[in-house]
Amino acid sequence: MIRYFLGVDIGATKSHALIADEDGQALALGVGGSGNYEVVGYPGLAETLADITDQALNVAGIKREQLAGAGFGIAGYDWPAERAPTLQAIQTLGLSAPFEFVNDTIIGLLAGATEGWGVAVVAGTSNNCRGRDRHGREGRMTGCGPWLGEYGGAGELVDKAVQAVGMAWTQRGPATRLTEAFIELTGATDIVDLLEGLMLEHYQLTAAAAPVIFQLAAEGDEVAQEIICWAGRELGSLAVGVIRQLDFEPLDFEVVLIGSLFKGSPPLTETMAATIHEVAPKARLVRLKAPPVVGGVLLGMEQAGVGYSSIRQALIESTNAL
Repeated sequence: MIRYFLGVDIGATKSHALIADEDGQALALGVGGSGNYEVVGYPGLAETLADITDQALNVAGIKREQLAGAGFGIAGYDWPAERAPTLQAIQTLGLSAPFEFVNDTIIGLLAGATEGWGVAVVAGTSNNCRGRDRHGREGRMTGCGPWLGEYGGAGELVDKAVQAVGMAWTQRGPATRLTEAFIELTGATDIVDLLEGLMLEHYQLTAAAAPVIFQLAAEGDEVAQEIICWAGRELGSLAVGVIRQLDFEPLDFEVVLIGSLFKGSPPLTETMAATIHEVAPKARLVRLKAPPVVGGVLLGMEQAGVGYSSIRQALIESTNAL
């Protein structure tokens, strides 16, 4: 009898459920909106879980009872106090198969790391970093971003650029073309109008402005270039923290890069690599080439005691084909 596995990736804006068989053949993908309880609450998480799981099961033509294992990556699941309500939301699915749930960064690691262990660094709108050793022990950042000193996402990059514009105007820092770029982007009349408008919230510069910083850096703006290198150092420091927690310093392992910011420019990744290699010289930085939900399926296979090294690549390829 063929065994089937469910993987789920719950995000702040988009969520996925994937059904695959034990040979690594992806059969169906369910797609939904936000399931992060910080955005939609725990009832919203349960609703999203049901929606995308039902989609995937219906397309695959199988029933819940046929699942042999399930793995869930849950955005917003960061602290022990959140485990019980998250578990209750998952239990509403009525699964009889063994399952486990983790922070969504971990399933990105499972999807991207060849042997299922290493470090994953996320740099999208914000940032996160987690790791897992060969025995399943986890290392982590807080996931709380700038509030607890964790930087490197697009939002933090833009904040740093706005600071540079302010410092240029007050002559505490060098001139930068970011000033003119942000004036144009917001529709401000001049630098004073820009800064006043930002402080009084008449104008907004969000993470969506990050590509402007990369563009100006590529065109030679030294301030923009330094901001990108700053982000690389900060993201590298996140990885270094997890490396130290898991005693990875002497090991040969992968650091999986997840998120849109890593598409920005080579100096970001190069600076990050240099920061990591000061502590762990054998670390290898690799880009995630599979949807993170693949890691949910692999986590589900682990719960059923199924080894997946021989079918991992087939699962990635068949999922990408979906």
